[in-house]
Amino acid sequence: MKSIALEATLRTENGKKAANHLRKAGEVLCNLYGGAEAIAFSAPYNSFTPIVYSPDFFKVEIKVGGKSYIALVKEIQYHPVTDKILHIDFLELVPHKEIFADIPVILVGQAAGVKAGGKLVQKLRKVKVKATPENLVDKIEVNVENLKLGKSIKVKNINQANVEIQNPGAVPIASVEIPRALRGTIKVEADEEELVAEEAEAE
Repeated sequence: MKSIALEATLRTENGKKAANHLRKAGEVLCNLYGGAEAIAFSAPYNSFTPIVYSPDFFKVEIKVGGKSYIALVKEIQYHPVTDKILHIDFLELVPHKEIFADIPVILVGQAAGVKAGGKLVQKLRKVKVKATPENLVDKIEVNVENLKLGKSIKVKNINQANVEIQNPGAVPIASVEIPRALRGTIKVEADEEELVAEEAEAE
């Protein structure tokens, strides 16, 4: 699994005045939770570009106070007007301790329905999983080769070892839509469970 290093500095002063001083100096305030102790630190703003502005899922190796911690980004706080990063919370990965994470879903293969003239639509781009750090993966691949016109592949069809998927099993991951030009010429049986799941997702 991919890892990005982050060189940081311990924060020794608390309070709004100290926080404003660090931000004016180009630093982003951070906290690390989940391990033996909570750690407050900061790092240069530009250090977070590959961490925050990336669609990939990865671990962050935080080097601070002479120690190294492996963590995941848990929450990011942005300025309401400028969208600048103000604060980031990290979750420390403790061996054998289960955590929740959002893993990207990657569709693999050309769907049979696409070959028949349909359009593949990905409806779920991430799934929430529960797993130990040892079993985390940077993506979950879903094979759509057998997906036919008007059909969907659902969360319950995911086969990923050693992780527990938290999303409802009936939620569609991807479907092959029938183009207007083909409607009426092709009869596709509606899957009642699929329709219920799609309506629930839309609410």
